[in-house]
Amino acid sequence: MILDQLKNIDIYKGISPDIYAGLQFLQKATPDIELGTYVINENTKAIVSEYETIADFSRGYEAHKHVIDIQYPVRGLERVKWSPIEGMNINIPYDEAKDRTFYKDPSSRGTHVDIGEGIFAIMFPEDGHGPQHYIGKPETIKKITVKIAI
Repeated sequence: MILDQLKNIDIYKGISPDIYAGLQFLQKATPDIELGTYVINENTKAIVSEYETIADFSRGYEAHKHVIDIQYPVRGLERVKWSPIEGMNINIPYDEAKDRTFYKDPSSRGTHVDIGEGIFAIMFPEDGHGPQHYIGKPETIKKITVKIAI
């Protein structure tokens, strides 16, 4: 997992052109962006959604086999729980169509990150991530999740 600020995206230019393209999309996005899916390039798309943050994401920690996620609330704040999936137990088996498995029993080294207001997180296939948690109190957020095919 990587946690950083949008103002630092030039660091990622040499690491991956697709990650950089996704970060550029996030940097230009405004809170009034329409909900839906946006194709950024042949390997990268952005999904804009809106939902109420909650106390507990009951499905557990999501992980993908074939995509990297960049997550960023363009409006509001969100707490995302994190744990390496190694050693975790499966809560909901792999869904090939949605490219995701949900895990439970996080590592004792797991933690959380708070994203939004200029802070984004990049989640790799080994990163279990439990989104949608509130910070302080529930709120309706608008979130952009960039999906990068690997």
